[in-house]
Amino acid sequence: MKEKFYISTAIAYTSAKPHIGNTYEIVLADAIARYKRMTGYDVYFQTGTDEHGQKIELKAKEKGVSPQEYVDSIVKEIQGIWDVMNTSYDKFVRTTDKKHEEVVSKIFKKLYEKGDIYKGQYEGLYCTPCESFWTESQLVDGKCPDCGREVAIANEEAYFFKLDKYAKKLEEYIMNHDEFIKPEARKNEIIHNFIKPGLQDLCVSRTSFKWGVPVSFDENHVIYVWIDALSNYITFLGYDLEKQSDAFKKYWPADIHLIGKDILRFHTIYWPIMLMALDLPLPKQIFGHPWILFNSDKMSKSKGNIVYADDLVREFGVDAVRYYMLHEIPYASDGTFTYDLFIERINSDLANTLGNLVNRTLSMSKKYFDGVVTNPHVDEAIDEELKTLVLQTPKKVEEKMNDLKIADAIDLIFDLFRRCNKYIDETMPWVLAKEEEKQDRLRTVLYNLLESIRSGAILLEAYLPDTSKRIFEQLNLENKGIDSINFKGIPEGLIINDPEVLFVRIDKEKKLEELIQKKNI
Repeated sequence: MKEKFYISTAIAYTSAKPHIGNTYEIVLADAIARYKRMTGYDVYFQTGTDEHGQKIELKAKEKGVSPQEYVDSIVKEIQGIWDVMNTSYDKFVRTTDKKHEEVVSKIFKKLYEKGDIYKGQYEGLYCTPCESFWTESQLVDGKCPDCGREVAIANEEAYFFKLDKYAKKLEEYIMNHDEFIKPEARKNEIIHNFIKPGLQDLCVSRTSFKWGVPVSFDENHVIYVWIDALSNYITFLGYDLEKQSDAFKKYWPADIHLIGKDILRFHTIYWPIMLMALDLPLPKQIFGHPWILFNSDKMSKSKGNIVYADDLVREFGVDAVRYYMLHEIPYASDGTFTYDLFIERINSDLANTLGNLVNRTLSMSKKYFDGVVTNPHVDEAIDEELKTLVLQTPKKVEEKMNDLKIADAIDLIFDLFRRCNKYIDETMPWVLAKEEEKQDRLRTVLYNLLESIRSGAILLEAYLPDTSKRIFEQLNLENKGIDSINFKGIPEGLIINDPEVLFVRIDKEKKLEELIQKKNI
């Protein structure tokens, strides 16, 4: 039996097309999911869309369409981008799904009957874009602390969820489970900025709009975002109050909820307390990932600095975009996107370090031996250094991936490729080719290089799946997985295919001018 692994992203809000900051999360989750599959886990990877709320109702009205028609069009865009980015999700969920709505309604009623939800009156400040309520003291310069936009005074009847009832239990759980909230700084933020000052009861219904799941026992109310959206992680697995599905029994609790740091408190306070109230186990880990900034500034339509992943893919290819997202965003701090840096990374890392290595190694094999690979084992001390690095890399990558340090894991794989390039300079195959008595040594050198490239391509599959596949096609081999990294993976007498360019070097100035002409930047 394979060990299970359940990873989820936050569900994308269907108010607008997602930019690269939103897309980063699905690519990050995909790399983790692919890596876990590669290392033998039974993976369930869930993503999807959050489709209810006042903001959706207002946007649909502006467009002159129904809320359902509006979200259908946005969902198509979101799922399209997830697919363009070559993400391997197992399930794409939508909160307008009727079965989900039915279970959400049951959850709400159960919490009400249990006494954890009660009817009251809400008076305070509300940010429509963020769908968040705030107190005066929480505002920043009189505006929403999350998005910086205006808030409005709200006064309406609402149902409230008793957060404070579970606050002490949650605090103790967080303190006793070091892996629950990552990175560590996020854990401290939740404890000291939110839980210790005291939790206010959470507004969980609204009467001022209709686009939501109706409260079954009170027709004037719809269930507000948090109980509806957050419960997606269990409802689509088959959670129901009466009977749980085999999938729910198998995969819950989730191993990782991957979310943006800006929605951390919803997933580390509201969601765990909901689960405690339902007597369900909590997810094993919640990872609040950083943002991608544009020129060190948060992306927003008002600033005109939004970049879309599908636009980048059309210009540069999917794996170039995946590489930048996965490599350039640190574990615990924000990363920056600029076209200059993006093109530099393509040229230095992808075209030069990786692409040039594969191309010249295969070209030498074709030139000197018509692409026939053999290993006479004419070994020298320098070979052992390369082999040792290659054979140690999988374990080192595993350690980084277990800590969710994806950029560091990719660095280790590219260190392998860089070592291969150095090995070429050290062994100088073009010199060996000129001496008849050195032909077996040359065959050994090329075998070592091809076997190292094969090993690197296996590891690369989690991050740059298309590139990994293309390398294997050129090697004329199947990817037999991480357990085949053993320097015995290329059969004697294999004939490799003709080399093809993996990544073309880009003339940066020319490309930037071209993008300006297209008004992409």
